[in-house]
Amino acid sequence: MADTELMSIPGQVDPVPVARDITPREDGRIDLIGLPKSRIRELFADAGLDAKQAKLRAKQVYHWLYHRGVTDFEAMTDIAKTMRPWLAERFVIGRPEVVEAQHSNDGTRKWLLQTADGHDFEMVFIPDADRGTLCISSQVGCTLNCTFCHTGTMRLVRNLTPGEIVGQVMLARDALGEWPKGRMDGLDDTEDTGHYTADGRLLTNIVLMGMGEPLYNFDNVRDAMQLVMDGDGLALSKRRITLSTSGVVPMMERCSEEIGVNLAISLHAVTKTVRDEIVPLNRKYGIEELLQACADYPKASNARRITFEYVMLKDKNDSDEDARELVRLLKKFDLPAKVNLIPFNPWPGAEYECSDPDRIKSFSKIVFEGGISAPVRTPRGRDIDAACGQLKTAAQKKSRAQRDREAAALSG
Repeated sequence: MADTELMSIPGQVDPVPVARDITPREDGRIDLIGLPKSRIRELFADAGLDAKQAKLRAKQVYHWLYHRGVTDFEAMTDIAKTMRPWLAERFVIGRPEVVEAQHSNDGTRKWLLQTADGHDFEMVFIPDADRGTLCISSQVGCTLNCTFCHTGTMRLVRNLTPGEIVGQVMLARDALGEWPKGRMDGLDDTEDTGHYTADGRLLTNIVLMGMGEPLYNFDNVRDAMQLVMDGDGLALSKRRITLSTSGVVPMMERCSEEIGVNLAISLHAVTKTVRDEIVPLNRKYGIEELLQACADYPKASNARRITFEYVMLKDKNDSDEDARELVRLLKKFDLPAKVNLIPFNPWPGAEYECSDPDRIKSFSKIVFEGGISAPVRTPRGRDIDAACGQLKTAAQKKSRAQRDREAAALSG
């Protein structure tokens, strides 16, 4: 059985024990999203099916959940009609609740989502000409307190479950209309051939760069990404998934062995003094220790370079000397690297300013001349606070009552 932990449910005084992989629900039904086929089979057996039936139904349900994206057991046409109510009484096909959806002028989309126990978190979709990237969260809040990051000013509430993590990907596919459509060829639904056509893919890449530090929620992130990468599930290649960490060194080897996705490092400074200030985790795992862990990362190669994120802060980390030191460090550890230079996205109360465009250009040129790619990231979604470092729940800026009033006005 899965490990258990305590989670608070609204209306209950004391936390109740739930399996780590189960998204808690007040109605007692079990949310199947986030669960692998083997776990679904186990739950079906616990609910009363014999071993043969549990295995068959788990295989069928898994396909409908992760390959077809259905949200209603009645849509599972190869399962007997009498069986579907039995499933609906005991289980549910969940999605995070959408509290608010915003569209940027540049096409970026941001969703304010809510867990079943009432906590808000966010995800962002960024469309480009050659790809569509979904930025997902791994925790409600964050514990790292990076001083330049708006999200980092939140307190950590709890880890997201595997279902709440993979549910973001499924919700995005819902919104983008990207689930495969059945090709019936004139057949009745009960005679589904199993051949599908996709409408094209807008969502091609996933980055774990939303709220939270993924390596501090390792087990749940791993379980969710295994579903995303499963060829019988969401079937997204691990080469199209990037996990971003501020440098939780002890977990980086496990990340390579158990998840195997691309790695991005939130570096942001090249001296101990500055990185201690803006990325406090540096006081525990220093720059050289972090870069050695990157060098040891088994998946790192010229074909799969490690990405280093570097936010450009005026008069803090943006000098020519900083650029040269960045090149020196990456070459010292012989790292197959790419550096993303990120213009700082201001937010109310921030104590930093963005580097001047000419300063960023000079920094980029020095790194490029050192033989390391250093493109400047184009800010996206600034008008809806969806840009890098701005993911902080709108619930702190806008009350639920205010959102309800706005929704009522629109519907009226």
